[in-house]
Amino acid sequence: MKRMMYVSALPALMALLWVTACGSPQKETTEEETEMTMEEATPEEVEPSIVDIAVGSPDHGTLVTALTTAELVETLSGDGPFTVFAPTDAAFAALPEGTVASLLEPENKDQLTGILTYHVVAGKVMASDLSDGQVVETLNGGTITVSIAGGTVQINGATVTAADLSGSNGVIHVIDGVLLPE
Repeated sequence: MKRMMYVSALPALMALLWVTACGSPQKETTEEETEMTMEEATPEEVEPSIVDIAVGSPDHGTLVTALTTAELVETLSGDGPFTVFAPTDAAFAALPEGTVASLLEPENKDQLTGILTYHVVAGKVMASDLSDGQVVETLNGGTITVSIAGGTVQINGATVTAADLSGSNGVIHVIDGVLLPE
């Protein structure tokens, strides 16, 4: 009789051990729950600021150096929106020899800031917003003039070579010349 009691208790004991070892049954995850979990785990892509765009460009090293020297990086990384007419490295190199080096000297910071803010307009101005003969006020208080002929857009004679590089806080239009305020 004792032997029979052990034999009949054996299946119950094995079932208890199996449940304990395997843990509680897992709830099946629905496809919707999986998508939600994946979305939560994936960081949102953040659109780069106009400064980030310039920093990431192989053609705007001089502009980034100038913005850093003039302490304008934080300003142009702010909420904006801003429109920047961004001269390329080649545009800066076309200035008379020694001009860029001189502007980057600490004693010329105010002049450098004036030149750089002459390239910036308040608001997000897309290429389609520009019109021939349009006069636009810049952040330094001066004005620039837009010319459009044969599909080519120029700002004070500098040609826009790439337009509408949109960032989180504005837009960049790449130009092939440095704009100098009067």
